[in-house]
Amino acid sequence: MAETGLKKKGILAELYGIFFSKSWPMWVGGILLGVGNILLFLVLKPWGASGGIYVWGANLFNSVFGTGFGFKGGPLPPVGMFPYSIICFLLLLGAMGAALMAKQFAFRFPPVGELLKGLIGGVIMGIGAVVGKSCTLGGFFSGMAALSMGAVVFTIGLGIGTWIAVKYLIFEITKFPKVSSGKTASLLGAGKGKGSWQPYVGALVLIWGLVIAFKYTDSSSVRAWYAAIGLFFGFVCQRSRFCLVRALREPFTSGDSKPAVGAIAGILVAMFGFTVIKFMGIRGDMLWVWPHFWLPAIIGGIIFGVGMTISGGCIVGSLWRAGEGHIKLYFALIGAALTMPFATKYIAAPLYAALPASMQTKVFLPNYVGYGASVGIFVLFLLVWYYLVKWNERTGKFSAY
Repeated sequence: MAETGLKKKGILAELYGIFFSKSWPMWVGGILLGVGNILLFLVLKPWGASGGIYVWGANLFNSVFGTGFGFKGGPLPPVGMFPYSIICFLLLLGAMGAALMAKQFAFRFPPVGELLKGLIGGVIMGIGAVVGKSCTLGGFFSGMAALSMGAVVFTIGLGIGTWIAVKYLIFEITKFPKVSSGKTASLLGAGKGKGSWQPYVGALVLIWGLVIAFKYTDSSSVRAWYAAIGLFFGFVCQRSRFCLVRALREPFTSGDSKPAVGAIAGILVAMFGFTVIKFMGIRGDMLWVWPHFWLPAIIGGIIFGVGMTISGGCIVGSLWRAGEGHIKLYFALIGAALTMPFATKYIAAPLYAALPASMQTKVFLPNYVGYGASVGIFVLFLLVWYYLVKWNERTGKFSAY
């Protein structure tokens, strides 16, 4: 009996090691997130994050100052009643649970200069998200899958903004190295002889996330499933190190193609599902096609690309890294949440009012060339991106290091 018990323990340890001994390949994360995105679309709408962060910030201002911020021209939904605010919180919890299960959690305090860069980057991201009506999720990962031409323009803007920010960071490191130097600290991290408690706490965090998710079942199964899938997303992002910022940044720095390949894999999977859903009329074909083609998309993409590169994470990247305990990314989320309500009212609204309708339209490519040709064009775009990042990985033509 004792021998059997040992064998059972070994089997469970082996299972634990499969999931938590090392990070998953990024392409695996991309595929899983693409499948999850299809499920979100079937439940209600595709994956997005900036709207949820907006609702966090606007509710905070309304509750403290009574400012009267609304949302998309209507009343502001409470945090607990808005699917995207719920999915953002559960994504953070999912990443925290995964990090604890893998003994990778720690509250990490960077130098003061890095905290400021996180906050400033978050502010810039907040402005870019409301100007471009999307973030790396809505305007890039989900937008491309939805066959929106505005997403193509927004993605090009993200690339330009990332390149600008990388050039700035190189300049900063060269000319002002003290900005990001200084004391660092880590709290509650695992190490030799420490952190054996983390997997148990991680399991409790994941169970807590499921309880939070399904307590909405009685009132709205849509919100419940959104929250549950958000928990799954956080888990997958943390285990695979899935990062859209790195997908766009690495060609200009290390040249590593893995983050881009992971993003491409996720977009391709989601595109297949989205196309079937729209073609079959299960959901409206204009869903996740934003009225930002073309000028707001390029401007918003550039601004957002600068912000996410400076802060070190886009909205979703900041959420799952905050779940790991990175304090800099908490500052990025705070900056974005506090900025977006004001940027919507005082920057985006006047901009859109001044632009002609021809510069802020919805362009769903299948309406012009049909579904088959549209999918072919988007796949070609992704193949060109794949070729460029793999070629650059071998040659280092675009890379700074």
